[in-house]
Amino acid sequence: MLYSSSTFVTSQDSCSSKLQQLQLPIPFDTSSLLCSSVWPAHSFILRYAKASSDVWSFIFSFPLDPKAYAAIGFSKDGSMVGSSAIVGWMPSPGAGGMKYYYLGGKSKDEVIKDRSDLYIMNASFVPATGSLGYLIFQLKTTQPSSNLIFAIGPNGQFPDYPSYDLPKHIDETSVTIDYSKGGSTKNNSKLNLRRSHGVLNIMGWSILMIIGSIIARYFKERDPMWFYLHASIQAFGFLAGILGVLCGLLLDRNLEVTHHKNVAFLIIILGFLQVLAIILRPGKESKIRKYWNWYHHNVGRILIIFAILNTFYGLHLGGEGSKWFLAYGVTIAILVIVFVFLEIRMRIIARRDSKSYPQSVEMPY
Repeated sequence: MLYSSSTFVTSQDSCSSKLQQLQLPIPFDTSSLLCSSVWPAHSFILRYAKASSDVWSFIFSFPLDPKAYAAIGFSKDGSMVGSSAIVGWMPSPGAGGMKYYYLGGKSKDEVIKDRSDLYIMNASFVPATGSLGYLIFQLKTTQPSSNLIFAIGPNGQFPDYPSYDLPKHIDETSVTIDYSKGGSTKNNSKLNLRRSHGVLNIMGWSILMIIGSIIARYFKERDPMWFYLHASIQAFGFLAGILGVLCGLLLDRNLEVTHHKNVAFLIIILGFLQVLAIILRPGKESKIRKYWNWYHHNVGRILIIFAILNTFYGLHLGGEGSKWFLAYGVTIAILVIVFVFLEIRMRIIARRDSKSYPQSVEMPY
């Protein structure tokens, strides 16, 4: 179902905004609509009213700026499975759509388009001038379900023609509506927890671990400052990474992230092996010190490699969009450039010193 075109006077929506200010082709009376800010984190607004004994009117508004689809679903028990959803999207001006879906399960094949347990009438998707989208519809029922679910899709991914498959959402919430008055309860959005999981893991396992490794390899002449700085940074990175993994475990356990989770557990094991290496660290004069160096250095390198790969994979699973990929990729690229520069500098100095003092130069492993 394609959208209807219209002209909007205002570019922001809220419960204090009056629909009369907007030139919308609304097929029902809007004077008695109640309003609820159902999902403040994403500026989702729902207006509703009982039009007759067996007809209810709804206007669901959401911002188009994230370049993602928005969905409203009516659930019997508050869960997503078994609910009927109405989805709207507009990837670019002049191109938008609206579809019904029955959410029979969590797999792709169980999300069925053009099927609904709802009797939907007068439905249309009305986009604003690049800022707001409105799903306008009526339900033929004496009393709609008070258990509503809302979802937002991944950045830049939409139900495309001809299959109109619905990409997995990146965030969802459920609310309970009191149709006798404006307002809602039970907001359980997980977006903040998901992003905390990502940020902590990125900072801990990737960025801080790399910085700590750079200090240990290239600044040993500043003894013992390099050691305390290296140990402190790696400790903070380890703790941040553990907190990030805990945030991930608090997310929906039914998410299909088996590979991502398994790699995370491997990274944690490698992290604990590094902690064990510090505890069992032999003295500088010990005969086994070189074997400890080999173990400590290579376990750290393997950890960082898996952390970087798993971070990119996690960003893909989270559907955060190109901005997160770009920011993380640029950060890693900068650290790699610093590493290459310092490595070349160290080898030049080592080669120069080896010519002057052949027996006194030892390259770090």
